[in-house]
Amino acid sequence: TKIEIPDDLTPEEKQELENIRRRKQELLEDIQRLKDEIAKVTNEIESLGSTQERINMQRSKQMAMGRKKFNMDPKKGIQFLIENELLKNTCEDIAQFLYKGEGLNKTAIGDYLGERDEFNIQVLHAFVELHEFTDLNLVQALRQFLWSFRLPGEAQKIDRMMEAFAQRYCQCNPGVFQSTDTCYVLSFAIIMLNTSLHNPNVKDKPSAERFIGMNRGINDGGDLPEDLLRNLYESIKNEPFKIPEDDGNDLTHTFFNPDREGWLLKLGDLYMQLCECYV
Repeated sequence: TKIEIPDDLTPEEKQELENIRRRKQELLEDIQRLKDEIAKVTNEIESLGSTQERINMQRSKQMAMGRKKFNMDPKKGIQFLIENELLKNTCEDIAQFLYKGEGLNKTAIGDYLGERDEFNIQVLHAFVELHEFTDLNLVQALRQFLWSFRLPGEAQKIDRMMEAFAQRYCQCNPGVFQSTDTCYVLSFAIIMLNTSLHNPNVKDKPSAERFIGMNRGINDGGDLPEDLLRNLYESIKNEPFKIPEDDGNDLTHTFFNPDREGWLLKLGDLYMQLCECYV
């Protein structure tokens, strides 16, 4: 509504009033422009937010699909995740993915780490590097290591994985053993001890003295301290190795099951061959 200008104003006052009205109109127009710009920016931000949410949802779906593919076929699962830029094609990034293990089948992790392809071996060593064994005795370190995956059923795969474990343990605990070979052989001895003491199908349970006797001469021709071997024996006797179930059940079970006797026999033969080499 146009406001009438009083008649009693001088020409200068009328001009000043007109200027004030014009500036007021310009300010109102500026305010409206700012409101329009703010509304536009707000809409863009909201649009970006919803777009990012869609991207995040899509990535989450792809990651879930990648994990399922990995559990069915580890190599195809890793390839899917790399192709969808959910994993970098580096042994360090893949090792970190396996070490976190979110939604991954422990058996599938073990199968992938045990492969003899050069890249898989690099991933295995990067995976082992993520474990911190400093100031742990050998049984404690094995418990941590064997919790992160399931040992595969093939002797050659087990051999590569335990060799990598022994190298890492000796790196974290220099001076405990004369060589990585000693750590390697003793690790097998501990795993077999676990089987002998806790598998119900094994009737002949070894004593601490027998365990100590079986491991004479493995420290580069010398003997390991009896106290060390006895402590390792007691640790396994009091608490068997346990790993999480793969079927989603949180309960734990003895590391070796009776239905894996064939696997146990193969591992036992491998350990006996190792002992023959070092005694």
